[in-house]
Amino acid sequence: MEILLLFSVVAFLYASVGHGGASGYIALMAIFAFPQSEIKSNALFLNLFVSFISFTQFFKKEEFPFKLFFMLIVFSIPMAFLGGMWTLDNKWYKIILGLILFIPIVKFLGFFPKMQFQVKQNLLLVIVLGLLIGLLSGLLGIGGGVILSPILILLGWCTVKQTAAVSAIFIFVNSLAGLLGKSFATLQFSENIVQILIFTLFGGILGGFFGANKFKILWIQYTLAFVLIIACFKLFTT
Repeated sequence: MEILLLFSVVAFLYASVGHGGASGYIALMAIFAFPQSEIKSNALFLNLFVSFISFTQFFKKEEFPFKLFFMLIVFSIPMAFLGGMWTLDNKWYKIILGLILFIPIVKFLGFFPKMQFQVKQNLLLVIVLGLLIGLLSGLLGIGGGVILSPILILLGWCTVKQTAAVSAIFIFVNSLAGLLGKSFATLQFSENIVQILIFTLFGGILGGFFGANKFKILWIQYTLAFVLIIACFKLFTT
């Protein structure tokens, strides 16, 4: 029961800032020593539901940047599918994932909002971002939102609310592509994945609502950073 409640809390926290929560689920599964073969599939599967919930809450808060979103996913989806088909060696999976988790840690600790540029959108940069983030999404079992969102804010391409909406649906489509790619390899879920999903959905629904309508999210970001720091320590020491 303890682990189920923790999944619910993580989903609540991530949905409140417009994310699906894959990095948090992976953090929990690393801390509780889930089998490596299940972590990627579990995270992508849970990500699908919570990211879509987040999107529905943040979508109407500000004008949605459709053009930017579609340019990103055209290039990210095939790479997420390809990444889902690949299986990294356990050692390298932990190293790469641990390094990638430093991006949301820095974001959640508040460094990126203090560093913002006004970079004009250009096709080449969008293509590179879509390809790279899509590949990492499928390869590591994350949706890519924790990488994309600080970049969107840093480049000055989206407001905070727009970033949450774009990241949420970006996570959804890349998680789906990663899962489809993974199904061509070895798609393995935990035996209690249905129970985990129920608790995760509950937390995600509440988090998406309160994050889009009620919360000032500073304390949530600090909590998420703390969880990810623990996960990084676990990944680098086991």
